[in-house]
Amino acid sequence: MNAVEVARKLKEEFGAAVRATDSPSPDRLFIDVERAVLRPVSNRIAALGGRYIVSIGYDEIARNGTLGLVHTFAFDADHWAAAVRTSAPASDPLFDSITPDIPNAGWSEREYMDLLGMKFVGHPKPKRLILADDWPEGVHPLRKEVPYNLVPPAAEDVAYRLDEAPEGTAVIPIGPFHSSLHEPEHFAVYVDGETIKGCDYRGFMTHRGIEKLCQTQVSYNEVPFVAERICGICGSVHATTYAQAVEAAAGIRISRRAEYIRTVILEIERLHSHLLWLGVAGHLIGFDTVFMQAWRVRERIMWLSERITGNRKTYGMVVIGGVRRDITPEIAKEIEEVLAGVEKETLVLKKSIIGDTSIHRRTKGVGVISKEESVRWSLVGPVARARGIDIDVRRDHPYAAYDDMTFDVPVVTSEDVWGTLVVRVLEIFEAIKILRQALRNMPSDGPLLAEVGEALPPLRHAFSLVEAPRGEAAHYVITGEENRPERWRVRAPSYPNLQAVPLMLLGDQFADFPIILGSIDPCFSCTDRVAVIDARTGRRRVLGRQELENISRRGKG
Repeated sequence: MNAVEVARKLKEEFGAAVRATDSPSPDRLFIDVERAVLRPVSNRIAALGGRYIVSIGYDEIARNGTLGLVHTFAFDADHWAAAVRTSAPASDPLFDSITPDIPNAGWSEREYMDLLGMKFVGHPKPKRLILADDWPEGVHPLRKEVPYNLVPPAAEDVAYRLDEAPEGTAVIPIGPFHSSLHEPEHFAVYVDGETIKGCDYRGFMTHRGIEKLCQTQVSYNEVPFVAERICGICGSVHATTYAQAVEAAAGIRISRRAEYIRTVILEIERLHSHLLWLGVAGHLIGFDTVFMQAWRVRERIMWLSERITGNRKTYGMVVIGGVRRDITPEIAKEIEEVLAGVEKETLVLKKSIIGDTSIHRRTKGVGVISKEESVRWSLVGPVARARGIDIDVRRDHPYAAYDDMTFDVPVVTSEDVWGTLVVRVLEIFEAIKILRQALRNMPSDGPLLAEVGEALPPLRHAFSLVEAPRGEAAHYVITGEENRPERWRVRAPSYPNLQAVPLMLLGDQFADFPIILGSIDPCFSCTDRVAVIDARTGRRRVLGRQELENISRRGKG
């Protein structure tokens, strides 16, 4: 069903409550609705085939006294996406929650409770998500009236209230993790003996306020270099997703050569990410040979990245209007040579993994979540494709030069960690296939950077999707004045996938917690230590890193 048909159906069903529709391009539809019909319109879009992506909240108090809210959806089979927009007076910021129907909206709505002071009627878990436990009530940092560098006084005697543990279970708090590596997180795992009966999550402990910073202190052309630092693995993904959103808002069309170069960089990034994950997964289940071999192969990709961009990571390649560096025939030849070696060595690694019975025991039937639940929770990337969901933004919503590429989207139906492993291994070879096509078919001429005209008109909405190694990344941009975005919303692939981790854990053994969590490749580090508290006796003991690792490795091995 295309955008025109969906817009017509909504107007027929909801009448004047659908105030306006706008389709600036065939693959985007913006639907403005009355606040009262936000939930039924969202449900209708989901029923028509829309997959929930993320929600965006923004402050328009100074302009018209309102807070704006957007829910976005992707129609993957028909290659387009929709945004449902509404607003409420800042003095009465009540919205009907869509979380009871679309559970993956839960975090987005909680985020705007914290950051903008919105209220969502019917939300099943209206607890803090983003703000620190000692953040003062009534101060909503994403509102424009709040300075970007505000440091409020800390409150005393406050703590996050965990969900109540099921009767007869012990609580095992895992985390926070090393803040010096990735994002520290806290999981409260409820166990009966060794069996996991539930889980509560508390994250966002190193929330850096990047979106606020880039709305107040950073120009359009500087944001890509900030976006690259959102994730230590998917830097070019975020720079590309942001740049594409601004280019769509401004009507900028980059050269075909620049699109091909972006494709090359994105697939090189995919290679190094999948090989990194494969090594980490091997380590988590006690198979350090896989860890060492995968990272040895990955090192070729890291040197290649440095050869192309000057850096092993944070490449600085993607900017609004194109790319900053060329891929010369000499570099293209080097890439081909490296790909040949990586393909050969990864094939050996694949054969040793696929047939290894100890890996089967540690991954098959572990972290199971059904296809139906995965659809309901809007999972993305290898996690979704391992559960039979055939989605991939590169094919479904083509960008860069992917419309010229021929490749397979690996999909398996085991619905477990094993399936995720298989998908990622197969995607390594698909990335190599794409890279060879891109190098072979890249236009020989064309500017690296398009001419960017005058300042962008303010208050234009645009959003962009890119398939990161972990899954779909989404960026939403509202253009602003003073040469910077009015609003920039980032949704990384870990954002939807982490919300389903409690479901993946249910019924599994505690020893499998590291690989189940690791299977989604979340953006935070491994566990530092674990404190075990028996809910029945109150006895407490601390497990050190080595003891936790030993428990994990015993598992099913």
